[in-house]
Amino acid sequence: MSARTARSFAAVTAVAAALTAAPVALAATSAPSRSFAASAAETAGKFWSGAQDVAIYALGMIGVDYKFGGNSPETGLDCSGLVRYVFQQVTGFTLPRTSKEMSGLGAKVAVGDLKPGDLVFFNTRRFQFSHVGIYLGDNRFIHAPSAGAEVEIARLSESYWQKHFNGARRLVGVLPSLVPNVIAPAYAAAPVSEDPPADRDAAKP
Repeated sequence: MSARTARSFAAVTAVAAALTAAPVALAATSAPSRSFAASAAETAGKFWSGAQDVAIYALGMIGVDYKFGGNSPETGLDCSGLVRYVFQQVTGFTLPRTSKEMSGLGAKVAVGDLKPGDLVFFNTRRFQFSHVGIYLGDNRFIHAPSAGAEVEIARLSESYWQKHFNGARRLVGVLPSLVPNVIAPAYAAAPVSEDPPADRDAAKP
């Protein structure tokens, strides 16, 4: 196991703790209000569970080799290949192939409102949305950095990622077809390569 992978594994415990936070509190009000609140809580809870599932499944990809244009953990993954693979496995929904295309999906999310399962985007190749990762909670995200590296956990607070941050998008609970554990019609999985790898600097621990 590489030192980078070991550091990523060391962060999993903190991330797991963040994923257990309860997203919805049901207030005690009148009977009609409780009925409405219960329905809202059930719906929100379902989507929260789906977002958690995305983040938790992504943790299983730690240590997978980076491969330009890679689409599976067996042969390697690039940044958008990782995101696409995780969402396909968890939701049955096939995302577009490149990080740039993914950046147009779902709803924009402010940094302070990030939740596990959200996508975070970076400019690592001198153009916007050239790199993507999955937010895990506790200021951490998982991504496939660049050639010669492995899927790892990084911190949004690191100066490199702060400088290159382009924004975040929420897909689970926003896209109508993106429902946890329901197989949705998938786009044709054409063998299209991701944009060229991110700068080597993006692999900084």
